[in-house]
Amino acid sequence: MDNQRNLLLAVALSGLLIFGWDMAMRQFYPEASLSGAETEEAAQATTPAQANGAAPADGTPASGGTIDGAASADNGPVDLDKALASVNRVAIDAPRMAGSINLVGAQIDDVVLKDHRQTVDKDSGPVRLFAPKGTDGQYFAQFGWIGQGTKLPDATTLWQADGESLTAGTPVTLSYDNGEGLAFAIKLSVDDNYMVTAEQSVTNTGEGAVVVQPFGLINRTTLNASPSQFIAHNGPIGVFGDTLDDSYDYEDVAEAPARTYSPAGRTSWQGFSDQYWLSALVPGEGDVDSSFRSLGNDIFRTDVIYLPATLAAGSTHSQSSKLFVGAKESTVLDNYEDTGITLFGKAISWGWFQVIEKPLLWLLKHLFAFAGNFGVAIILLTCIIRGLLFPIAQKQFASMAAMKAIQPKMKAIQERFKDDKQQQQQEIMKLYKEEKVNPLAGCLPLLLQIPIFFALYKVLILAIEMRHEPFYFWLKDLSAPDPAKILNLFGLLPFDPPGFLGIGVLAVLLGLTMWMTFKLNPSAMDPMQQQIFNFMPWILMFVMAPFAAGLLLYWVTSNILTLAQQKYLYSKHPQLKAAAEKEKLEKAREAAEAAKDKA
Repeated sequence: MDNQRNLLLAVALSGLLIFGWDMAMRQFYPEASLSGAETEEAAQATTPAQANGAAPADGTPASGGTIDGAASADNGPVDLDKALASVNRVAIDAPRMAGSINLVGAQIDDVVLKDHRQTVDKDSGPVRLFAPKGTDGQYFAQFGWIGQGTKLPDATTLWQADGESLTAGTPVTLSYDNGEGLAFAIKLSVDDNYMVTAEQSVTNTGEGAVVVQPFGLINRTTLNASPSQFIAHNGPIGVFGDTLDDSYDYEDVAEAPARTYSPAGRTSWQGFSDQYWLSALVPGEGDVDSSFRSLGNDIFRTDVIYLPATLAAGSTHSQSSKLFVGAKESTVLDNYEDTGITLFGKAISWGWFQVIEKPLLWLLKHLFAFAGNFGVAIILLTCIIRGLLFPIAQKQFASMAAMKAIQPKMKAIQERFKDDKQQQQQEIMKLYKEEKVNPLAGCLPLLLQIPIFFALYKVLILAIEMRHEPFYFWLKDLSAPDPAKILNLFGLLPFDPPGFLGIGVLAVLLGLTMWMTFKLNPSAMDPMQQQIFNFMPWILMFVMAPFAAGLLLYWVTSNILTLAQQKYLYSKHPQLKAAAEKEKLEKAREAAEAAKDKA
């Protein structure tokens, strides 16, 4: 009776696991259109510190200086094509990015990534990261000044450019004269990857001294942002005081006092992270005031504001900053880290398993270079891992053989001390010691594979190298779930099953191969444990269905290799094979007797 109750409980808990896992998968594979923060009512943009260190409560500067990119658009949506058709633009044509700079407001608001497509379709356009203010995908950067007692450039200022195109070899300088004795300039240059350098300078040609503060900002909507996941942070991120800070998401910023979060410590870099993309400001020399701000209407801003600088008549003040806008490619970020940008590689949420994940990614990329296909590379990686673990598997089977050999003695002890569980355990431990048997040895390969499995999962989800990489046949993207789902007849029916019911071919192969490995093993478990293990392959089939196809490919391959390994090791340990055959015969006999009793 107790066994039946426990079995029913196990089935019920398994059902809860499946349904609960489906809800959890919504965090792992969210729709791209989901917002990372709740929709809020429109709010006035707050203005950061003025030259005296205080900002007016209404967000309007006392003398004209403000961060103009702060406010969200109030005039309704702006058509992207129309915005980009303006004549007041300077083209960007770098090796890995393209787009344009808006001369109205000196905003870098048009950036696409040449090496990354929007979808798996090879004819799809490049990924758009930055888009002009007011468009559906509003996302831009701006450099400027705030100050007191003088006319400063703002979001409506028309700048002049000394060139028609910004390339890796030809910087562009934007200039503006306020007509009151101040000449402003922003020299923009770009490298071969995704880093833009902005050198801001202001020259005082007037007679009196003035006080100004350079700033840089990134402004974005979260309507197209990647929500934070259990394994990866998406949202505000940065390194402050040599410590990575990814503790706040968009909702946290919106709920913070004054809807502002100002991290403590010297800023190394700060910005916004998505699953595969990053925008970040990297301040130059000098102290800065850094913050993340919610501006309402799903608009957020991060800004760095330098200390006030006093310009005497005839003097010039310069400030250099950097802007990263591009893909989170591990080698690229690490190379920038080598140039002095602290912990820039941690923009990818590797976490504690980085010591395993980065070598796995390195090996996968080299196997891909050899095989020409990431799916084949995953299979080769699985073979390498299983090969490295083979000596441990041999010890596991030797331990299983030893455990089988002492089963009669264990049963005798259990029978002799059935009323004294404590003494029973002591006698069994004594038996293990005398026979030199380690009952935990069989668990070692599994324990070693858990961190490898989790590390590979994170690599498949986080590494942009895996994005849109195909295998063969129907698998067009190994970083996405298997699209061949049985319930919609592999796409022939016009509906998409929910996550836990979206059983694909790989999930079925996973359940089947795992069931076969369990069946091949001689069991030393009681009937209740055996029942649970009989359910486990099919439970995992549902649980793993929404995971990345590459991960299922790894596990299916690992199961197939395990079956081959078991066949080989059974030939080396015939007593295990005999035990397995004997167990099958006993189960068949018990089933026949049970059927006879019912009849």
